[in-house]
Amino acid sequence: MSTQTIIKRLTSGSLVLQIAIGIVLGVALALLSPDTAKSAMLLGKLFVSALKAVAPVLVLVLVASAIANRKASHTSQMRPIVVMYLVGTVAAALLAVTVSTLFPTTLALQVSEVSQNAPQGIAEVLATLLFKLVDNPINAMLSANYIGILVWGVLLGVFLHHGSETTRTALHDLSDAVTKIVRVVIRLAPIGIFGLVAGNLAEGGLGVLGGYARILTILLGCMVTVALVINPLIVGIKTRRNPYPLVFTALRESGMVAFFTRSSAANIPVNLALCERLDLEEDTYAVSIPLGATINMGGAAITITVLTLAAVHTLGISVDVPTALLLSVVAALSACGASGVPGGSLLLIPLACGLFGISNDVAMQVVAVGFVISVLQDSAETALNSSTDVVFTAAVASKT
Repeated sequence: MSTQTIIKRLTSGSLVLQIAIGIVLGVALALLSPDTAKSAMLLGKLFVSALKAVAPVLVLVLVASAIANRKASHTSQMRPIVVMYLVGTVAAALLAVTVSTLFPTTLALQVSEVSQNAPQGIAEVLATLLFKLVDNPINAMLSANYIGILVWGVLLGVFLHHGSETTRTALHDLSDAVTKIVRVVIRLAPIGIFGLVAGNLAEGGLGVLGGYARILTILLGCMVTVALVINPLIVGIKTRRNPYPLVFTALRESGMVAFFTRSSAANIPVNLALCERLDLEEDTYAVSIPLGATINMGGAAITITVLTLAAVHTLGISVDVPTALLLSVVAALSACGASGVPGGSLLLIPLACGLFGISNDVAMQVVAVGFVISVLQDSAETALNSSTDVVFTAAVASKT
């Protein structure tokens, strides 16, 4: 087999399978040769550094492009669907805060003293937030101030929306180019995760895997609760009918496909076909399904909230109720801007971590942990997001 053939198979093969192989090889290396495994940590650090390099540009360009190129909708049924999208996303984040508070989880992170210089209480958190909001864009990019980056992305998108078609097309092309760069970086995830797993196990022992299993259990538990309890409750209130036949249909025909594609955008044709079979209003679902793939991100809100609070608990930062509520809102808003690429929500974790003064170095270690568990986390997250698009659309756009 030629070298080109091997490279082609590696770059076009299943990322999930490759990550799983990386985890297994990392565990094996840590058990067989701990010293070599510690050296392999360099691969993990390089991967984390690559994530740190692309994440600020990704957030700025994608948000600006999405807003600048948005399409106006005159469909009267869109407003209640959008409201359900937002309510469902915020509810998912609140559930994640509650579960993370009841079952606090810590991670194996390399923490410096500067990283633990965190604000205490809602007043200091709000003050930090306000100053981050008005940061200049260059400094925001250099210091990885994701809150400031998000603000500049929104402002650029709003005003460029009224710019020339050429400008908006160029911005869209730039967004596509950045997304492709991110895809290249994420294709390196199996190698980076191999190094991270091997290095962490060699230094911290098999107990590290216990932390991964615990946080994965919390993530999946929250997502199942949203799919089988919160979403049916929202739909039941809206329709005054038994929501479970619709919920199970969406999970079976949309969620199962999305679980393996791991992309809400890639699952749009599947959802459109399902809406047609459900005999929904075409003028509504033709808009709500693509929109939902962008802003209806309950699974992403859960991921951002749970992993952020894991970092908070690891650093010993106390979280009061108002701060937890603020985190829920930030997580929901961040989730609405999650990238369409696999693992996109993980790259927005630093934005939420910034509320607690957690350094970018620590936040990116949390992102790397997210990639370790993404074999199941990202698949379940996408399945929840995509199936929810159909559930909420059907609750409003049914012809019967």
